Order: sequence, then C-alpha cells, then structure tokens
Amino acid sequence: MNATATIVTPLGSLALTGSDAGLSAVTFLDEVAAATASTAIPGCLRPAHEQLTAYFGRELREFNLTYAPECGTDFQRQVWQALTGIAYGRTASYLDVAKLLNNPKSVRAVGAANGQNPLAIVWPCHRVIGADGSLTGYAGGMHRKKWLLEFEQPTRQGGLFN
Repeated sequence: MNATATIVTPLGSLALTGSDAGLSAVTFLDEVAAATASTAIPGCLRPAHEQLTAYFGRELREFNLTYAPECGTDFQRQVWQALTGIAYGRTASYLDVAKLLNNPKSVRAVGAANGQNPLAIVWPCHRVIGADGSLTGYAGGMHRKKWLLEFEQPTRQGGLFN
C-alpha cells in the first residue's frame, strides 16, 4: 500500500508517494492544492523527505534512495536511469542521453521519456536541455526548470565593488 506525504519547497509543494519497496513518485502540486507540508511523514518516505529537504538546503547534491516506480516501459526506465548520471550543476542534451543509450536516433523518444519521469528532481530530468543549450520543456513548468538549473550552479564570485 502506498503512503503519501507533502513537502513545501521554494518551488511549491511536492507530493511524495512510496511504500516499503521504495519511492515511486515525486510530483509538483498546484500552488492552490497544497500550501502546507504533511506533519506526519510515513516511515517509508522519511529518507526522501529528509534528502529533498537537504537538497533544497544546499546540503545534498546526490540522492541515495530506494526507488520503486510503478510505471515505465523498458526504454523509459533506461532513460530515467541515465538521468542519474548527469551530475549536479551539469547539463546534458537529449542527444547526449540518446548517445549514452547507444541509440542516437532516439532523441525524440528520450524527450518523451524524460517528460514522463515519475521522480521529479530526484531523477534530474531538469538537467536535460536542447542540443543548442536552450531550455526545453519540463513537466513541472519552465519556471521551475530554470530555477533548478540556476540553483545548482556554483556560486559565482562577484567583483570587489558590486
């Protein structure tokens, strides 16, 4: 049986879904739908809740969780697995991911699979961009993708007088 919890982040509320088998979904909620976090976090979701809190607190760059997605074709799961190889603060193009899967002609399929990623942020589909460096679609909204990419950039040192 799946448990759920809500966590409030700088990007709005996230719904966490999972069971003792692992985390099955991290989903952005509409701003109106959830304004507060769950007070009681089910035990099976505590690691995800703690790690997402640490991520947004700039204390964590890599998630170490057990996953149990309830959807996905073999190809989608291969794409989602490939996403975990895109390091914090880095990006890759859809073509890069397709080449990593030894299938450079699957760029559109990679994009479609990326859009079906059930574990937003944890499986970092926001780090996938267009081959020309442009921001492309994001199921959580382009404003969130832009925010996440900027959030993950190393702190830039300003000049002495700015």
